[in-house]
Amino acid sequence: MSEPLLRVENLHTSFFTDSGEVQAVNGVSFDLNRGEVLGIVGESGSGKSVTAYSIMQILADTGKVVEGNVYYKGENLLKYTKHQLQSFRGKCCSIIFQDPMTSLNPVFTVGNQIMEAIRLHTDKKGDEIKARAIEMLQLVGINEPEKRIKQYPFELSGGMRQRVMIAMALACEPDILIADEPTTALDVTIQAQILELIQDLQKKMGMAVILVTHDLGVIADMCSTIMVMYGGRVCERGTADEIFYNPKHEYTKGLLRSIPNASNMKKRLIPIAGVPINMLNMPKGCAFCTRCDNAMKICLSEQPEELTINDSHKASCWINVRDAQIAQGVK
Repeated sequence: MSEPLLRVENLHTSFFTDSGEVQAVNGVSFDLNRGEVLGIVGESGSGKSVTAYSIMQILADTGKVVEGNVYYKGENLLKYTKHQLQSFRGKCCSIIFQDPMTSLNPVFTVGNQIMEAIRLHTDKKGDEIKARAIEMLQLVGINEPEKRIKQYPFELSGGMRQRVMIAMALACEPDILIADEPTTALDVTIQAQILELIQDLQKKMGMAVILVTHDLGVIADMCSTIMVMYGGRVCERGTADEIFYNPKHEYTKGLLRSIPNASNMKKRLIPIAGVPINMLNMPKGCAFCTRCDNAMKICLSEQPEELTINDSHKASCWINVRDAQIAQGVK
């Protein structure tokens, strides 16, 4: 079996604040293969975005990867020099942030910002750089690209700004694209267009994609693999079919009950009870135990190990362990 394009091993990331250490990511591991689309799902504070930022090493000053490894083509990114990281970002791995208005520099034209990325990470010179910028704007569906490269971010709509961000991220044809909540600030119609655009470009360019979102409905048709996170840990991982039609973690089941779909359109949606976990005061056991209707005594005191359902489907839930023991006749 070939080596994965990206391998994350036992990643731990913390933020050191005046109130104490916030353990934002706790032991996350996964592989990303060439051409694969991985969805990372979870509510705010689950650690999904911090996982992405840890890979690119763009954490805030208070943040630090305290344990683990991140390998790109077999090389440990956490041991890269500053110069190597600058080359990795943009050329090998690019990111689309959730709010294009704050991600784009308001005092430079969009063309200037796209061309800067091309200038930094490719061998193109002079008119070649401008031609590539225009080509990228055309690729992401922006009309009159020769006119748009002269405009400033405030002159464009939210959907167009996000398309500019995608053009900038893909201008150097990276192996990996990380999309961090790429549709959050957009209306529903534009959301669908942006997701379809990312999907089309992924197929056309053959890149691997990590799609970070709080909405399972967003990634239903896009992702080959889905990873569900809560409290900085991976609760469950599997194919889209396994996550949607055979969920094994109580948190995943709660997420699915809280989103509208064809089977529950006439039913009242059921929100997940309780409030998100306090990352400064993590429970000893399962991070979801205080909000789980089916929590057992062991859930409060011990963290569940990841149980293999099949080759592609795994979940960290004591209920699965109990059910497996019952099936094997173990008391």
